[in-house]
Amino acid sequence: MIVYGSSLSPYVRKLLAYGAEKGLSFELKPSGMGRGGPDFAECSPFGKMPAFRDPGADDGRDFCISDSTAIITYLEAKHPAPEMIPTEPIARARTIWWDEFADTILTAAGTKLFFNRFVAPRVLKIPGDEAVAAAAEAKELPPLFDHLEQAIPPSGFLVADRLTLADIAVASPFANLDYVGCPIDAARWPVLAGYVAAIQARPGFARLIAQERAMLAAMG
Repeated sequence: MIVYGSSLSPYVRKLLAYGAEKGLSFELKPSGMGRGGPDFAECSPFGKMPAFRDPGADDGRDFCISDSTAIITYLEAKHPAPEMIPTEPIARARTIWWDEFADTILTAAGTKLFFNRFVAPRVLKIPGDEAVAAAAEAKELPPLFDHLEQAIPPSGFLVADRLTLADIAVASPFANLDYVGCPIDAARWPVLAGYVAAIQARPGFARLIAQERAMLAAMG
């Protein structure tokens, strides 16, 4: 199975960390932002990462799709164990809600920092807008952190007192925030800081973050 993208994307990282928990093997092909060529375009017509290819899965034809949640939904149906999207109705709904929160609310705010402090100056070689990044850090992220601080159960898992996609999705964008000088203030949000550290310490997640830090160090 092929994943197109870069693990510096919270969405790609989410998919790769999920795959590690499921024991799935992916080939990661660098794609996005002008890379990937026709194979990537076939799986992601609008150039979004991650894109995904499962060779021969569709009656001998390659199955292609993009969007991290769509890909994970496919993989969860095909590889149900260990269960990462619960089948019990309430737990399932909560898992999907947290995944949506992570993708469209938390990552949306965090991207204002990561794009303007890293992608724009280091990748695109254009000036980032620090005012946008600073405003997001000061005004948009704290209420989200406050919500998570009170929502994380004593078990350390968001749903069903065990690891689910919810935890993988929510922990992923915090790596990007850390990379651009916005770590969690453990004095203000101790529960959240401990929660993210524990999820990111899981072997698959930790391996990805180590690789990403090495990549960032090589870029200066």
